[in-house]
Amino acid sequence: MKMNLPNKLTVLRILLVPVFLLLFMLRLYLLACLVFVAASLTDLLDGKIAREQGLVTNLGKFLDPIADKVLTTAAFVAILATMGGKAAWLWTWCLVLILAREFVVATVRMMAAGGGEVVAADMWGKVKTVMQYVVIIFVLVMLEVSSWEFLYGPVFNVVLGIAELLALLMMVATTVATVISGVRYVKQNWHFIGEDN
Repeated sequence: MKMNLPNKLTVLRILLVPVFLLLFMLRLYLLACLVFVAASLTDLLDGKIAREQGLVTNLGKFLDPIADKVLTTAAFVAILATMGGKAAWLWTWCLVLILAREFVVATVRMMAAGGGEVVAADMWGKVKTVMQYVVIIFVLVMLEVSSWEFLYGPVFNVVLGIAELLALLMMVATTVATVISGVRYVKQNWHFIGEDN
């Protein structure tokens, strides 16, 4: 099957995930961040091109949210493995809630597909995705800066502590938005759950 440009960009986003993870594991956080930003931009471009050129397809509607989830889940798991300290439990709960939302939405989407319909993400879904991208990029930049040993000192430690707190608050806010978007998605598509397929 021949794919159009938006769908190729979506596939590229998925293919960039292992590259991102490899760079992250090597602690090349700046390069990992650049790859993540590039992958995020494909999310912006594929939808924009598809709408402007009339290339919206069922494959795109189905594949795009999957690509988003693969990218953000990989990033959050990698971050969770790195972000230790006393707040690790809160990062864990945030990730669990985010993944739970994604599983629920994916289930509803599959049930809709079983009925012959492909349900695209709504505005809340797009907002939560952007928020997830922002917090991931922020943490990646923070991890990169924290690896610069020549900056170590009392002032740097204070700034880094503030940055870690800000990252945690951003993660909590993102989790709330993610859960809200999931609840809205289920409510809007509840009729698929109630149907006997």
